[in-house]
Amino acid sequence: MDQEHIKLSAEGVNLSFGSKQVLKNIDIAFPEHQITALIGPSGCGKSSLLRAFNRMHDLSSNARIEGKFNLEDQDLYEKNISVTRVRSRIGMVFQKANPFPKSIYENINYGLKINGIPKDQRPGIIEKALKESYLWDEVKDELHKPAITLSGGQQQRLCIARTVALRPEVILMDEPCSALDPLSTLKIEDLILKLKKKYTIVIVTHNMQQAQRIADKTVFMYLGEIIEQGDTGDVFNNPKNELTGNYVRGRFG
Repeated sequence: MDQEHIKLSAEGVNLSFGSKQVLKNIDIAFPEHQITALIGPSGCGKSSLLRAFNRMHDLSSNARIEGKFNLEDQDLYEKNISVTRVRSRIGMVFQKANPFPKSIYENINYGLKINGIPKDQRPGIIEKALKESYLWDEVKDELHKPAITLSGGQQQRLCIARTVALRPEVILMDEPCSALDPLSTLKIEDLILKLKKKYTIVIVTHNMQQAQRIADKTVFMYLGEIIEQGDTGDVFNNPKNELTGNYVRGRFG
């Protein structure tokens, strides 16, 4: 991995909620402009790890985090860095599309407003974000319609547009296709592959075929630990660990 520029990383991370430890001794590095898939059975810590990078456990009074989270050389939990600043650099797309109860336009404009983007710059940024998310042609004449009138797949692309409008460096995706039909899933996958030219992407997925279709790297997690990580082809076709082999071949999950 020496030629790869590491964009996001975690070292010696342990995460507990009360007496339950959900992440154990996590060391992980995500290369720039690559897609890394986190796979593993439900409850193995994938989403908890993703959310830790985005400081989403800050609101849990019983969460205890040890270790370091870095965006290049910035410690994401440093005292003087605000959560807002972290989230403007690390965007997040959730499992279920969560458009605001506003118009399509305002869904994207809202984040620009609270991040202090000048009013005259916003229309151009919104159009560009919708084009990047391959949604512009479908909605350009309906920007002031409620976002909830869009289909599930369109809503998810709108949430991605909302994220890219803020020009983050990393996009975290927590099972972004799990609520979508196969056609919408392929559209989102196609979009993710295009976005990696500009962003570093980490995706949690339960879909083994999806990981193989789009991920450059794959990380297999089990019971809060990283069991194996490497190039996607190696993890699926030539796993070093028996547990990984059993999981990717569908013997448990």
